Amino acid sequence: MAELRDMLTGIGLAGVRTLLQSGNAIFESGAKSASDLERKLERETEKRFGHQVDYLIRTAAEWTEALAANPFSAEAALHPARVVAMFLKAAPDEDRVTALRAAIAGPEIVRAHGRVLYAYYPIDIGNSKVTMNLIERQLGTRGSARNWNTVVKIAAVLKESAA
Repeated sequence: MAELRDMLTGIGLAGVRTLLQSGNAIFESGAKSASDLERKLERETEKRFGHQVDYLIRTAAEWTEALAANPFSAEAALHPARVVAMFLKAAPDEDRVTALRAAIAGPEIVRAHGRVLYAYYPIDIGNSKVTMNLIERQLGTRGSARNWNTVVKIAAVLKESAA
């Protein structure tokens, strides 16, 4: 995470903070476009570390909206580790979300809201067949998932940073 902080600071981002050991970072940017900044970070990561990595940037307002839009808030209150928010590169069309639902043979439930897919794993997330590979393949876009505990922690840090 120190190397990520150094890279982010080195390309001119301000107030860089990393969270946990999951690649989450909070920073200030004057970039006009999140997608342009994502591409810049992807190029810089490949140049510095030799890895192709997807970056998924959300503003503080977008993160707050994702928190509020959770269709599984009751489940998250009881079992936050069983609720996942997958932040997507692009919003999937409804046909792809329908295809994903059809591909789920177990008790898992998914709902999409813009560039976020919410999933509820009522039994066992670790052994579920609803994996990142299945979700990305069905939706036709890349994503990065965080369990609800992490989503809430990031929201708290964003709120703290804004104060």
